[in-house]
Amino acid sequence: MGHHGLSYVISNGGSLPDEVYEIVTATKKAYPDVRLGIHCHNDSGVAVANSLAAVKAGARQVQGTLNGLGERCGNADLITLIPALMLKQGYQTNIPKDKLSRLKPLSKMLDERLNRQSDAHAPYVGDAAFAHKGGLHASAAQKDSRTYEHIVPEIVGNQRSYLISDQTGRSNILARFKEVGIEIDSKDSRIESLISEVKHKEFSGWAFDSAEASFELLARRRLDGVPDYFEIGRFRVMDERRFNARGELVVESEATASILVNGKTHHEAAVGNGPVNAVDTAIRKALSQVYPLLSDVELIDYKVRILPANEQSSGTGATTRVLIEFADSKGQNWRTVGVSTNIIDASVIALSDGMCWKLLHAGVIV
Repeated sequence: MGHHGLSYVISNGGSLPDEVYEIVTATKKAYPDVRLGIHCHNDSGVAVANSLAAVKAGARQVQGTLNGLGERCGNADLITLIPALMLKQGYQTNIPKDKLSRLKPLSKMLDERLNRQSDAHAPYVGDAAFAHKGGLHASAAQKDSRTYEHIVPEIVGNQRSYLISDQTGRSNILARFKEVGIEIDSKDSRIESLISEVKHKEFSGWAFDSAEASFELLARRRLDGVPDYFEIGRFRVMDERRFNARGELVVESEATASILVNGKTHHEAAVGNGPVNAVDTAIRKALSQVYPLLSDVELIDYKVRILPANEQSSGTGATTRVLIEFADSKGQNWRTVGVSTNIIDASVIALSDGMCWKLLHAGVIV
């Protein structure tokens, strides 16, 4: 044949695993000395499965991309393929097994470089890949993690987590307490009260499964207390849409805020790129005078969700949920939630929790 290698390129992504297996098997039988490779696109959602089928049939070079990046629907995701080949099928690759723990950090780093949100449901490395929500699931996972986890999450750099939601039971609450360092007797009567409060808030639109920092603050306030770092009093936001001196249409946002810290009221004003940014800046200006470490806090993601309408409110008058993700220079990430019929108020609730969580975990004492 005169060739040392041959790669099948499924450019349109239309083939299925059984077809790929048959083709590679037949080729390997006809040319046993030729090294075969596979290059799959994900247009049918089976790029990883096609690659695994090709390897099973004799292919020894697998092409793909990190996080499945690629034209149209993407390519075979190496972040999924590598652990599947090594942990599920026992193949040796050029990657030492003890380096698999770098998969999640690598996947996350790429998404950060591309300024895009990581897929929480990505196999192996997603935040939800080893997350347990239902009470029975969480209870079983604590007794024997193999009931709901196909591998040990730390092998690929991930970790087990227990989500808090309207399905929360005692097992979820206790597991979450352990994660954040809250020590409490499992028979403490306050646990049932907290579960009831969480379920009531979830029914009202709060989403603690996506806002672990807000849940921790809620729990600590009900159990062992959280210092009164500050209290956000009045705030006012003004948006102005006008034409400037050059005849250009501009929209400007200005906010004022009054923050009570250690018995002293701080008044600040700020302009921003939108009303939320303006009020956030005003609040930070006030707080940073007393807590300089808050200048290290960065808002890295902001999501707004209009909750299902009810008889009292709908459309533009509906209840709004705001989810905010924060980060600091130490590499810490935390998420908070706020719910209100006013989007600015919901944002301020989430912003307040974010600042409070940072102060609490920095060990600030008042």
